[in-house]
Amino acid sequence: MHTHDDAMESCGYLKFTDENMKSSFLQSLSTMRKNRLFCDVVLLGTLNGGPTAASDAKLPCYRLNGQITKHGLMYLVEYAYTGSLEVPDEMIRDVYLAAWQLKIDSVVKECARHLVSELEPDICIETRSLPGIERNRRFVQEVDAYIAKNFHLVSETAGFLQLPCVLIEVLYQTRQEMSLVAECSLGRLVIDWIRRQMTEDDMSVSALLERSHMLYLALDNSLQDCADLPPGQESESDLVQDYKRLVLKCPSNKKHRKALKTPGRPRMILYSRDIGDRSEARDAATTEMDWSLVGCSKLSDHSYVALVTLNGNLTRLSIQLRLNIPTTPSPINTPDVMSTSVSRDEDLDECQQPELFCEVATMSGPKCGLGVAELEGKLLVCGGYDRAECLRSVESYCPETNSWTQQSNMGEARGRVQIAVIEGTVYAVGGCNGTTELDSVEYLSKADRKWKKMCKLPLARSNAGVCALNGKIYCIGGWNGQSGIKQCDVLKPEENCWYSIAPLNTGRYQAGVTAYGGKLWVVGGSDAWNCLGSVEVYDVEANQWTLGPSLLTPRRGCGLAEYNGKLYAVGGSDGTHSLNTTECYDEESKCWIAGPNLTSPRSNVSVAVVQNRLYAIGGFSGKTFLSTVEYLDAATNEWTTFVPQTSANIDSLLENSLRAALQNVRSSSSTSSSPDHLTGNGGGNESTFKPIHTALNNEYNRQQHSPKATAGGGGKQDILIASAPTSAKTALLEDEQGDHDTTGDLTSKNTSATKTAQENSISLLQQLAANKCTEIANAGNNSS
Repeated sequence: MHTHDDAMESCGYLKFTDENMKSSFLQSLSTMRKNRLFCDVVLLGTLNGGPTAASDAKLPCYRLNGQITKHGLMYLVEYAYTGSLEVPDEMIRDVYLAAWQLKIDSVVKECARHLVSELEPDICIETRSLPGIERNRRFVQEVDAYIAKNFHLVSETAGFLQLPCVLIEVLYQTRQEMSLVAECSLGRLVIDWIRRQMTEDDMSVSALLERSHMLYLALDNSLQDCADLPPGQESESDLVQDYKRLVLKCPSNKKHRKALKTPGRPRMILYSRDIGDRSEARDAATTEMDWSLVGCSKLSDHSYVALVTLNGNLTRLSIQLRLNIPTTPSPINTPDVMSTSVSRDEDLDECQQPELFCEVATMSGPKCGLGVAELEGKLLVCGGYDRAECLRSVESYCPETNSWTQQSNMGEARGRVQIAVIEGTVYAVGGCNGTTELDSVEYLSKADRKWKKMCKLPLARSNAGVCALNGKIYCIGGWNGQSGIKQCDVLKPEENCWYSIAPLNTGRYQAGVTAYGGKLWVVGGSDAWNCLGSVEVYDVEANQWTLGPSLLTPRRGCGLAEYNGKLYAVGGSDGTHSLNTTECYDEESKCWIAGPNLTSPRSNVSVAVVQNRLYAIGGFSGKTFLSTVEYLDAATNEWTTFVPQTSANIDSLLENSLRAALQNVRSSSSTSSSPDHLTGNGGGNESTFKPIHTALNNEYNRQQHSPKATAGGGGKQDILIASAPTSAKTALLEDEQGDHDTTGDLTSKNTSATKTAQENSISLLQQLAANKCTEIANAGNNSS
């Protein structure tokens, strides 16, 4: 076949491609290769662990490093000479490994696609363990999704049982807590604990495997080693003391960790992403594959097994729940000890019910160098930059509902920016658009909530410190493309004009800037080459900068804010590593003291105080850009990523969870040949919700007549289903399903307990039922 290029001929050229020639040429090359003609070198792979022999002693021989077998290499050479690849299933892994080692991406991609299409429970662990698999993120995601969906089968395979296993015991104060555990949330908490051991204490996986580890839930809602439990607490039972003695006998290089107390009241911890929010975009933005929960299942009442990645290594977790009866039982714990005398869970006092905590909702995506401020009781986030670009986007976080809402975009993309608020008006000052520093300024009008331009900065800059003081906006230092600058300016909004003030003693950018004690404080930063620990304080009346007390640790890209009368410097970078440390300025001693550590290292982090919480938002962990948010809890003086639930956000989260579940069912069934597959004969959503409500009703009836229910032990489903949905939840189900009878059945059985304090907290657990909606509905649709 000949192809002609008319455009080339019209310009005085003749060009055509002879496809037959290309084919015959490749065939000729392949034939010459097989006949050992024009053979320049011999490549040596490995076969059954040993080297292959070279028949051509005179030819130079090269031994290939890595896991390249002779047969895997042969298929790749054949592909190179013929352009086609025909590999039997049993050789796919050899070819994949060889292609990965030799960086033949087209073959790697095709092998990965084939491996995913042929996944079976017996071989998926072997596939997930292939070297270099973590570099192919989509491949990993597809394999992990398969394992999660079939985990009950995968967990029984030889490949899974042969993985190294970390033994974990988790102590609980009450039997009720143990009955309410959500396995995925428990698995994530354990991974977080292991991650701290390996990253902060330099503990290896082999050291973790040496013995079992007994953990307890601490005040900051993290798991902590019982060896660190402060002595003298009620939770320090004989069980814990025996464990402490065991740990003392085991030599360890573990660093001293500050001991955290246990909560006075039982708690239930739920990860947001485990209760319905499974969007692919969010998972891709927030999940670190090096530390992930691939699958988790319940083996018995208090025993769980999980497949996780620990610093990229596949590992098995065996988690056992244990009841830790206090040495001196307190009124809070006694109801569960004497549970046989309690006939109904709602008869328990409010203070005896578990508190429910959920993850602080994440931003729409990972961001660094973003502007944040408090606005009308909410946290406002403007701009910033992610992995690829500077952003125009604006969103706000509502603490009451633990949710984010998108707001009007700014007029310009602004990364490395800060914002300030005066009387409800938001000002975004300077920044960078990805290529140049900006001198533009815009404000969000309080009246019409639209961004508008105003007078420009005297000097374009990014990474400047911006804050409000006495009705004016100050822009301090920054970066103009060459060095940290000294110039400082003040905006008088009523005049729409910038004025220069006294310059800094040291030019700096990425400094923490805020108003404190009627003065401006500038903390740390960088002068272009050095990370700074110096502090400067600006006296407005004198128009003068003076040196303040230096930081304990030089840091740039830290957040700075006044919180409960104290000045906090949060996170940042020391020039080499992102920091999780904080410092607090002590007014009495006039020096900085170490504050509580962040849960994650964060450089280029932004901070703001909203409703008596000091929030740290986004930043860079040293490996990834962060979309997560954490706050300093005034009651515990610890940073946490979990927020206590209120009746308002319980309803909101459940509604979103149910709607997401319905949408997932619709999406998964969109390829059905019948257009009425989801709507049923009646045209509503009856066929979708019928299996869900039927399953919930069956479980409810079973639990109502079970010995546990009448004894007051209260299994997980007993409490989860027996909790009455509020009117908002009932309306949602009626709206989605119409007048289906099962809705009435479910709500009528539950109307007697709608107002108690217990339901206001326990009703969040209904999200666990909502999380099962997709699975149940899909099962119903597939069987129809």
